[in-house]
Amino acid sequence: MIHVLLADDHAVLRAGLKALLALQPDITAVAEAADGDEAVRLARQVHPDVVLLDVTMPGNERLAALRALTGAAKAPKVILLTMHQDEAVLREALRLGAAGYVLKKAAEADLLRAIRAAARGEMFIDPAMTATMIRGYLRPSPAAAPAVREPGGLSPRETEVLGLVAQGYANREIAERLFVSVKTVETHKAHIGEKLGLHSRVELVRWARAHGLLGDER
Repeated sequence: MIHVLLADDHAVLRAGLKALLALQPDITAVAEAADGDEAVRLARQVHPDVVLLDVTMPGNERLAALRALTGAAKAPKVILLTMHQDEAVLREALRLGAAGYVLKKAAEADLLRAIRAAARGEMFIDPAMTATMIRGYLRPSPAAAPAVREPGGLSPRETEVLGLVAQGYANREIAERLFVSVKTVETHKAHIGEKLGLHSRVELVRWARAHGLLGDER
């Protein structure tokens, strides 16, 4: 029997998942959590085989619950549930040890397939994300980009932060996209300002555009 912990802040969705699992002869829901902190706490208590974890829940920084679950001594297999086909989240989830990535709009058969695959020690990626995943891994990473993409002595991460600042993202939005704290973003921005001698957003946008960090503008 595969023991599953359901972690989602929507009670209706949890009820639907629980009803679906109740129909399966080899899968059972052993606990429910409404936020990331509760999911981590319950996992330590009931020791599920698989955790179905909503990507964005209150009570925990995005993917912090995944990090805590996969880093535990007796780590369960974690399958992320999400509404968004987000390549950045997918890549970071795989890096943190997620066993699966399933869109909430997926067919019930795909979700059950993901649970059984995770229990066997295999990985399951939602078919709708397969092409995205392949494109992401074929695309050069920022660290592997040519040196011309890091002008002004900026590090790859500082270049990435500068590009997001120039596109109008707020500090908290940048932190969520890069899976870091707001304080870390502020530190990167301070270093960028010191290295480039630029401090206003207008100056940063002009510099980013001049050095090709905003892509092709139309």
